[in-house]
Amino acid sequence: MTEDRIEQFHGATIQHGPESDRIYLMKTGTADLSELPGELKAYAKEKGYSKIIAKVPASAASRFIGLGYSKEASIPGFYNGRETAEFLCYYPDSSRRTAANSEEIQQNISLARRMHDKPLPELPEGVSLVTCTPDNAEEMSALYREVFPSYPFPIDNPDYIRETMQTHIVYFGALCNGRFVALSSAEMDEEHANVEMTDFATLPAWRGHSLAVHLLKTMETAMKKRGIRTAYTIARAASPGMNITFSRAGYTFGGTLVNNTNISGGIESMNIWYTSLAVSRES
Repeated sequence: MTEDRIEQFHGATIQHGPESDRIYLMKTGTADLSELPGELKAYAKEKGYSKIIAKVPASAASRFIGLGYSKEASIPGFYNGRETAEFLCYYPDSSRRTAANSEEIQQNISLARRMHDKPLPELPEGVSLVTCTPDNAEEMSALYREVFPSYPFPIDNPDYIRETMQTHIVYFGALCNGRFVALSSAEMDEEHANVEMTDFATLPAWRGHSLAVHLLKTMETAMKKRGIRTAYTIARAASPGMNITFSRAGYTFGGTLVNNTNISGGIESMNIWYTSLAVSRES
């Protein structure tokens, strides 16, 4: 796998590169929000990228919309359970604005919504759920390589897994007979009390056993203990399974990021699902 790079840009944090052919504004940081929307457009033009996707507080959205950006998705409560995050897009190449499989995407969203809060199946016999450790990094990276031909972050690199374990990511796994059969991760933004539930991967032989949803519920419990208030995911829009997983676990659909991410060998649209961890959904 190759990957786009993360770097500082005028005080903000961005990911960019030819793999996903885009700029992703991950955090506005200390950037001047009156200048940042235009600076991103200029940088995209310089690099020849066909998309900008900017994740910004709702209070800053008008600065971007005034320069031609438009909303694709949102996550209420993203910033400390109070302020919404808006996902705003700009397409230097207008042909990227429309998904060729838009009808399939809408069908998957509808299917997932019908599964909202459905009862969860039992964990298969012989499977246990664990928090991963640095000693597991080699086996984890091998599983990710097997499942994903390409991925937006270098999870096929055991050094990356070890490094992120020490900073802001907690990895979880499903074990059977001492071997990992499924993995996931919780990428925490502790400053803003949110977490991305991501990096779900299940070996082909183990698909259909709802391991992802069991991992997700374990992740939620762990994140609540850390004081995280909002959980979300950015799931492949063309994958019915992951969209059903999050809807079934009680998550709400937040929008589609069109032709957004290079994953599994090509650029795909991604769906956002979110939930509040601060208040029980049963209350």
